[in-house]
Amino acid sequence: LQVPMTISKRVYHVEHQEDCYLAAEDKEIEAMEEEAKTSNYKQEIVWRNVVIFAILHAACIYGWYLLFAGIASWKSFFWAFFMTLYSGNCVTAGAHRLWCHKAYKANFGVKVFLMLGQTISLQHDIIDWCRDHRVHHKWTDSDADPHNSKRGFFFSHIGWLMVKKHPKVAEMGKKVDMSDLLSDPVLAFQRRHYAPLVLLSILILTAVPVRYWDESVWNAFWVCAVCRLVVQLNMTWIINSAAHKFGTKPFDTDISSTDSWFWAIPTNGEAWHNYHHAFPQDYRASEYMYSANLSSMMIDFFAAMGWVWDRKRMSKEAIERQKTLKGDHSRPLTAAPDFLHDK
Repeated sequence: LQVPMTISKRVYHVEHQEDCYLAAEDKEIEAMEEEAKTSNYKQEIVWRNVVIFAILHAACIYGWYLLFAGIASWKSFFWAFFMTLYSGNCVTAGAHRLWCHKAYKANFGVKVFLMLGQTISLQHDIIDWCRDHRVHHKWTDSDADPHNSKRGFFFSHIGWLMVKKHPKVAEMGKKVDMSDLLSDPVLAFQRRHYAPLVLLSILILTAVPVRYWDESVWNAFWVCAVCRLVVQLNMTWIINSAAHKFGTKPFDTDISSTDSWFWAIPTNGEAWHNYHHAFPQDYRASEYMYSANLSSMMIDFFAAMGWVWDRKRMSKEAIERQKTLKGDHSRPLTAAPDFLHDK
């Protein structure tokens, strides 16, 4: 087996874990943990957000009812499913791996494609999304982590969006360098026009079923816009909750993040999360390449077309060294074959 030159060229190996962009600041995390022991901080519930999320989830149940009761067309389900895949991969391959972790570089067209899909996810603009995620990586499971998993499963899944952020999140967020994102014209455009772009995405999600298979506006809105959104959000939140609780730790037993084949499938390969926190700049976010890793496939397809380059990847030696030193010696799947490591 051989890798086409168009796929293998311009892949850069990162040799040491500490050389990864957004490696954890362990000493600062320990200092915040000590500070938290004497803190009198109390969470303040944002009831408006509680009501919004309750209504959204009730609306999602209604959307499923429309489908299973045969009131809405199953064509609408497949449209919603396709747009969930598109939007989800634009969050994982775009906001996450491209912009937040700088794991690869992309041309203008790919950036626009990813930005538009991420907008459909309604997870704030990419600059805000990346700021929260960069803070999460640098100070994982501390008070500076927006969805600190030490506060419980519910908090890390959705509860963190129902309370005011801990003051440490804002304090440490100001220390994160965001200049690369603030200077990106694609992200500047999204931020400047975020509200109309969101409204346009909702309109398109609703209009396509109405136009092409005579779905009612009512059914199209609840199934393809609202229900799709809630499913999408929960698939993203699973990374913050389930992927920090259930699974194995092949690379670092000292951190909360886990690897899970089960959750990797609906999250486009993001739930190989123990690997990702051990090696945050690897564009694959996994050692398994294409096993339950749709975003990695998409990035490599773009690379084969010449639209993506400078993909960062941990060397095989670094991966094996990390497993030996700190892993739990589990291996859910066979690692990527040698020829895919572009030695």
